[in-house]
Amino acid sequence: MAPGSLADLIAALPEGDGWGPPPVNDTTLNGVPYAPFSKGDKLGRMADWTADSKDGRDGRGGRQQYNRSFRDQQIYGAGSAQLFTAPVAEDENTFSVVSRETIKTRYGRGAVFTRGRGQRGARQDTRGGRGQPQRPGRGGQSGYGYDGRGGRSNAPRGRRFGWKDYDKPARSRDASINIKPDWQLLEEIDFNRLAKLNLDADEGEDIDSYGFLYYYDRSFDKQPVKSAERKLVPLDRAAYNVTTSSDPVIQELADKEEATIFATDSILSMLMCSTRSIYPWDIVIVRHGNKIFLDKRDNAALDMVTVNENAADAPLESSDGNKDGVNQPSALAEEATYINHNFANQVVLESETQKVDMSHENPFYNASEETEPPASKAYKYRRFDLSTSEEDPMYIIVRTELDAVQKNAISGEDQFVTVKALNEFDSKAQGSGGALDWRTKLVSQRGAVVATEMKNNSVKLARWTVQSILSKADVMKLGFVSRANPKTNDKHVILGVIGWKPKDFANQMNLSLSNGWGIVRTIADMCLKRDDGKFVLVKDPNKSILRLYEVPAGSFDEEGEEEAVEAPEAAEE
Repeated sequence: MAPGSLADLIAALPEGDGWGPPPVNDTTLNGVPYAPFSKGDKLGRMADWTADSKDGRDGRGGRQQYNRSFRDQQIYGAGSAQLFTAPVAEDENTFSVVSRETIKTRYGRGAVFTRGRGQRGARQDTRGGRGQPQRPGRGGQSGYGYDGRGGRSNAPRGRRFGWKDYDKPARSRDASINIKPDWQLLEEIDFNRLAKLNLDADEGEDIDSYGFLYYYDRSFDKQPVKSAERKLVPLDRAAYNVTTSSDPVIQELADKEEATIFATDSILSMLMCSTRSIYPWDIVIVRHGNKIFLDKRDNAALDMVTVNENAADAPLESSDGNKDGVNQPSALAEEATYINHNFANQVVLESETQKVDMSHENPFYNASEETEPPASKAYKYRRFDLSTSEEDPMYIIVRTELDAVQKNAISGEDQFVTVKALNEFDSKAQGSGGALDWRTKLVSQRGAVVATEMKNNSVKLARWTVQSILSKADVMKLGFVSRANPKTNDKHVILGVIGWKPKDFANQMNLSLSNGWGIVRTIADMCLKRDDGKFVLVKDPNKSILRLYEVPAGSFDEEGEEEAVEAPEAAEE
C-alpha cells in the first residue's frame, strides 16, 4: 500500500479513546475479570492466609485452630488450573538417586533398636505402624531409641555428662596468698608449656643422713577380719616440717658451696607435679648470692593433704552449697593430714633394741624441750645433678624423708619404706568422685579402687611417688583408711595396706621425673637471671597458670600475723 498522507493514517485509526485488542466479554462478570472455576468447587472464604503454613502449623508453632472450622470447605477457585501463577523451577527435593541400600526406619517393619544390657532385642514387626516398645530387661528400663546405659542410641558417641553439667557455674577459688600491689610480675607460664619441658637427671647421691627408723609391722599387710578391724589410734610423737632456709643442715651445706639449689622433698615434689595441681598454692623462692632456696610459708597449703583434688566433681565449699561440714575441702584436708601423721606412727614396731640409726641424730629434736618421744623418721640429704653442660654445672640438694624400714623377704636386707595413707570419707557423698566402697571392694577389686584413686587424687599420689623416688626408698606403703561412721570424721579404721615399688607406681601413673626436673631447672634459671631478692611462685586459683612475682625484701617477715590468718583459707583450697 502506497504511503498516504498523515490525514489518511489518522482516519484509519479505530474509533474510541484507546488502542489495543478489542474487549472480550467471555471472562468478565459485569466488567470485572474473574478466574473460571469448576462446578465441583464450593464457595467458602475469599482468601486463606493460613494455607501455606508449614506442616499444618502456624508461624507460632501451634496448630491451625481457625482452619478447623472450615476443614470441609474448599477455597474458591481451587479446582481450576492456576492461571495466574508463574511456573516453578524443578525442586531439588524431587531429585533422587537409585540405591540398593535398605533404608532403616525408626518404627514399623525393620525398626532398629539398641539392645540394653540383658535384653534379647525383641523384633519390631508391626506392619505399617509404630513398633511396640521393648520390655525392659535386667539392665533397667529401655524405651524407644534408648540404650540400656541411659543414652540415646542415635545420639553421637562421646563423654556422658552428669546431670545438668552444662548448667553448673564455674567454681571460683581464692588464692593461697594475697597479691600485693607492689609485687612485680616477672613471668606467667601455662601448664601446656611446663608439660613440654624435659631434663634428665642422675639417680642422686647421699650427702648425709639424720634420725632413726623403726621396723614396719608386716601384720598390717594382711587383710583384716571384718569383725576385728584395726582402729586408727592417735599417737603423740614429735614430728617436724621445717622449711628449707630454717634447716641447720642445709645452711651448713650452703656455706660449703655444695650446691646451687636447696629444697625439701615436700616443696620440690609440688613444683615437679605442678601440672597436675588444681587447688592454689605458693612457693617462696629466695636468691642469696648464686644460691636458690625453695621455701614455704608457715601453715601453707603445701603442708595439707588434699582429698579428691582431681575428681571431676570435687568436694564443694560451703559457699557453693555444701551443707555437710565434715565433707568440705578444708575439713577433709585436716582429716587427711591427721590420718597420715598417725598412720605412719601406728604401723611401726617401736622398739629401742630393734631400730636403724642414721649417721647423726634428729637435727630438729631437743630432748630437754620436747615432752613427746620422736617419731620414726630419717632425713637423707641427697644431691642431684641438673647440669645441661660441663661448662655450667648446677646441683640441687634435697632433704628427703623415710618413715620405716623392713627386712627383705628373700635376701633379708634392710629396705627403706615410705608410709602414706589414702582416706575414704563417704562413697555416696558429693565429691567422692565415683569411688567404690572400700569395705566391700578393696579385696575383690583392688585394681579398680587404686585406679579410681589415681584419677581422683592424681597430684597427691604423684607427689608421694616423687618423694619416695627422691629419697631412694625401696617400697612405698599406701594405707587405706576409712571412717568408722561416714557422718563423723573423728574415728577411723584401717582396711588394708598395699606396697609398691615407687618407680613401678610412677609408670602406672604416667609420671615423668624428667619433666619435673625440667620445671625445676626452668624456674631456677628465671630467678638466677635476676638480682638477689625474694620471689613468689603462685598457682592461679582458677586457671592452669603459674605466675612468678618479685616481692620486696622482708614482705613475709613483717606480715606474719596476716599470713597466719590467711593460712586456713589456703588450706581450704
